[in-house]
Amino acid sequence: MAVGKHGRRRHRGLKAALVVVGVLGLVGGGTAYAAYRYDAAASVRILPGVRIAGLDVSGMTRAQAVRELTALAARTLEAPLTVEAGGHTWTVTPAAIGMRADVEGAVDRAFAVAEDLPFVSRVYHRLADRPVRAEIDLAFPIDEAGVRAFVEQARAEVAVPPVSARIALVGDELVLRHARTGRTLKLQAAIERIRQALEERASSVELPLRTLEPEVTASELGKTIVVDLSENVLRLYDGLKVVKEYPVATAAPGYVTPVGTWKVIDKRENPTWYNPALDSWGADLPPVIAPGPDNPLGTRALYLNSPGIRIHGTSNAASIGTYASHGCIRMYISDSEELYPLVPIGTRVIIKP
Repeated sequence: MAVGKHGRRRHRGLKAALVVVGVLGLVGGGTAYAAYRYDAAASVRILPGVRIAGLDVSGMTRAQAVRELTALAARTLEAPLTVEAGGHTWTVTPAAIGMRADVEGAVDRAFAVAEDLPFVSRVYHRLADRPVRAEIDLAFPIDEAGVRAFVEQARAEVAVPPVSARIALVGDELVLRHARTGRTLKLQAAIERIRQALEERASSVELPLRTLEPEVTASELGKTIVVDLSENVLRLYDGLKVVKEYPVATAAPGYVTPVGTWKVIDKRENPTWYNPALDSWGADLPPVIAPGPDNPLGTRALYLNSPGIRIHGTSNAASIGTYASHGCIRMYISDSEELYPLVPIGTRVIIKP
């Protein structure tokens, strides 16, 4: 004869009642020792109805539960995580960057479900195989040191240092370099992004970047005078742009217009000329020549920190474009007067071969 749904329920209820009566009878009837021995023997297994992270661990020993839960946790810990930043891509696993699974702790809590129940209730659930319906989370703690180590490595790979604008003599060549911004990872924000991705079990995460500004931009370079001895040309740069260009005369054979990087340390209008070579090439010239049409410095002079070297006008216009001076840089009078107000004291002067 078929047994209906209500009949099956009554049957299970009767069985449970008989188990309870049996347990109480054991305890109350002088066989409590046997009941306690049963409970002690059964305590090596998890109560029925206990689940950890959705995994049914009913009746498992500790070793069995650890093994099964470790395999379950591996799905999370070994899942690939794609990290992107600044055109770089890394594929890592949560385990590799500091995440772990607290398997032992979860199993401890599963066994503690039995310990939290009264003795009679505990024995009842075991004998009747009645589930306790306990759901336990599996914690995945994140080691920040591991995450930080990965982010610092990524930052080193992504980093692009900023480049300052530059105009300089390198060897015999004039180097013009434009400023460029750099970049780096936002360290703490990147750590938090990865932590969030791990917590949310994300498959990818993009790390934030920070722009690094150059210390010197082209506009901050200011004025630079470049004298090219190979062409006998003086160029005035504003930043990295040539704004003026003039023909000049430089040192005659046997004399030197010094190659290198110098600066303007003084400026004079209608300067007085003091003979620097009374015992050599200036022996037939007066010790001092006052301002005027015969003054060798013309009407304007820029004094460099290279001893005895000046950029100045000259009444000897025919010498411009040739190698004719005793080391100074000669200009047409009109050109020297035009250049003079454009060049502040402190302006760099590059003389290239």
